[in-house]
Amino acid sequence: MGALQAKENIWYVGVQDPGLRVFDIIMHSDHGTSYNSYIVKGTEKTVLFETSKEPFFEEFLANIREVCDPASLDYIVVNHTEPDHTGSMKRLLELAPGATVLGSGTALTFLKEIVNGPFPSRAVTEKDEIDLGGLTMKFLSVPMLHWPDSMYTYIPELKALFTCDSFGCHYADPRVFNDLIDGDFTPAYKYYFDHIIGPFKDPFMRSALDKIGSLPVEFVGNGHGPVLRSGVQKYFDMYRTWCRPEQRPEKVVAVAYVSAYGYTRRLAEHIHDGLKEGGVRVEMYDLVSDDTAAAKAAVAASDGFLLGSPTLVGDALPPVYEMFLGLNPIIHKGKPAGAFGSYGWSGEAVPNLTARMQQLRLSLPLEGMRVRFCPTQEDLAAAVQFGRDFAKAVRGE
Repeated sequence: MGALQAKENIWYVGVQDPGLRVFDIIMHSDHGTSYNSYIVKGTEKTVLFETSKEPFFEEFLANIREVCDPASLDYIVVNHTEPDHTGSMKRLLELAPGATVLGSGTALTFLKEIVNGPFPSRAVTEKDEIDLGGLTMKFLSVPMLHWPDSMYTYIPELKALFTCDSFGCHYADPRVFNDLIDGDFTPAYKYYFDHIIGPFKDPFMRSALDKIGSLPVEFVGNGHGPVLRSGVQKYFDMYRTWCRPEQRPEKVVAVAYVSAYGYTRRLAEHIHDGLKEGGVRVEMYDLVSDDTAAAKAAVAASDGFLLGSPTLVGDALPPVYEMFLGLNPIIHKGKPAGAFGSYGWSGEAVPNLTARMQQLRLSLPLEGMRVRFCPTQEDLAAAVQFGRDFAKAVRGE
């Protein structure tokens, strides 16, 4: 495809990967992706933003050479060190020995373990400005978008913001620029936000949007997908909309369970009644007959959740463990959770589920509830109270 001039002083030297269908093991990429990289030339200095995924190095290098000799690079800016953006760094540095790598302190720490060798570097902060000759690089600290190392680079003279993974998507197109692409990549843009940026939207993405809110921006050099050089505010506004906290009139508790003989189901039904009496809305899922994907989404989105399973062969059942796959200890730390279930021989299901909840750093306001075989009337009354008490915890009472 070759290098493309994006606007005055900016060249696109990234590569397209249209055949990719799975990204980072778990994300679908039905339209492939791209590994975007840019060269900016001032009157005195030349800078490269990001590199490429390592298997594409030769194509990436050829694109650079259409714009400049790699040996003439003065700076390489690393806004984010994930290997799809830094995989070519080691080989590139061999051809650009005079280039200084710029990044956050965290980024440079990570990069040293990716390159596994010394290289000229400088950690930059929001206090730093670097003159390229008629162009100035300024830096914005935006950690956790979506790694701790992330930053943005702003060149006010070009009204250009280089953001790496923010404001991108997995969508390959040889036309590269959003004003030239006639297909609608909004679904891919939203899917990317939901899976990459969305988990960190509060407070990290919201804070980043506040930082760039007053900046004149006409060009966004993102790390994946169509490069934004037209209608940029539209894409910022999408992020603002998606980052708004959901306004719910009441707290929601998700209850997901399986039941072999109906005993755990009885507990779930009585816990449900107690939750409602406690003043929360309940979304309940039988993981044998209901949509497990919907249940997993409800668990992740809930204000608190309860999982129920009998003990079979010394453990909880796989459909219940699947509910944990939408959770992580960074985003869901402190979410109220709990476990319940019936058992016959040994009763490991509830403590095993509780142990996983502890690993995820969830809040466990109540001891897990378990009964042996068929619950008695006293057990069922205790299940109602269990629901009431959990509702109080979710409501912060």
